[in-house]
Amino acid sequence: MATDFSTLALYFEQYGVLDFLLPFILVFTIVYAVMKKTKLLGDQKNFHIIIALVLGLLFVVPHALGTYPLGYDPVDVLNNALPSISLVSIAAIMLLLLMGIFSTNFAAAAAPIIALVSIGFVIYIFGSSLNLWGGPYDTFSWWTPAVTELMVAILIFGVIVWFITREPDKGTGLSALKEVGKGLGSLFEKTNK
Repeated sequence: MATDFSTLALYFEQYGVLDFLLPFILVFTIVYAVMKKTKLLGDQKNFHIIIALVLGLLFVVPHALGTYPLGYDPVDVLNNALPSISLVSIAAIMLLLLMGIFSTNFAAAAAPIIALVSIGFVIYIFGSSLNLWGGPYDTFSWWTPAVTELMVAILIFGVIVWFITREPDKGTGLSALKEVGKGLGSLFEKTNK
C-alpha cells in the first residue's frame, strides 16, 4: 500500500500537479473569493472568474517555463512557506483548544496577543522563503525551523480564537491586556481551590 501512495506522489511530481496545478488552484481560489467578497467589479461573476484565471495562470506559467524575471520564483516561495504555515495553524488551533478547556475568558483575552505574534511568524516564514534575513540561523543560533513552526502555529491559533470569540462591543489594545490579566487571575484562582 505504501508503494501505491509513493508512486502516486511521484506521478503528481512528474506531471506538474505539485508545481503547476495546486498553486494555480490556490491562487485562483483566493483571487476569486476576494473579488466576489469585495465586489470590486460589481456582481459580474464572469469578470471575477476571468481575472482569477488570468492571475492564477500568470502566477504558475512562468514557473513552468522557467522565465520568471524576478530574482525568485513565487511558486517556490509558496511551496517552501505553506508547509510551515500549515503546521503553525494546526499548532495554533491546538493551543486555542487547550486554552478553551481551562478558561474561556483567558482564551478570548489572549487572542489579540496571539494574533500579533502569529502575524510576525507568518512574515518571518515568508521572509525566510525569500531569503530576506540571510538565513534562519544568522541572528539566533537557538532558533530552528521547528521553533518557527511552533510559534507560527501558536500565533495563527490565537488569531482564529480571537475571531471566533471576540465581541464587537469590547475594545482591543489595553483592554485586551487587562482581560488577559483577569483571565490569568481566574485561572490561578481555580487551580488553588
